Amino acid sequence: MSDQDTGESREVTISYHDGTSRAATVVDREVPYPDGKLIVSRTDPNGIITHANQAFIDMSGYTRDELIGVNHYILRHPDMPSVAFAGLWETIEAGKKWHGYVKNLRKDGSYYWVKATVIPNIRNGKLVGYTSVRRKPSRSKIKASEELYATLM
Repeated sequence: MSDQDTGESREVTISYHDGTSRAATVVDREVPYPDGKLIVSRTDPNGIITHANQAFIDMSGYTRDELIGVNHYILRHPDMPSVAFAGLWETIEAGKKWHGYVKNLRKDGSYYWVKATVIPNIRNGKLVGYTSVRRKPSRSKIKASEELYATLM
């Protein structure tokens, strides 16, 4: 956890690229990424979750039923600049693999950091969705990402 974790909460409205928004409680408390775990999810081409492994369920704080069929942006933390996700989508829609560091919002309002890799799933020459694999990031990469993202907000 960072020295800035206070456990204080704030109410925010999170707006998404598709024009929708939702109210969320954000708590300044990091949940450490567990050693030795991989978070894996798959989505359709529009970002709707079609698969979530147990590590994803555990870290997100949602149930499998709450995750399947909803947009992956349900995990978007308001501290993440929208330009970061624009770059992700530009890369994967071009059929390329994307890597980056992401601060995710848990159902309870706390957060966790991941080192993410997103890969387009191509079947018979057609895009059928995306697979995202998340790993534990180093503290130095989290610090560098926090500093960079603060300049992009």
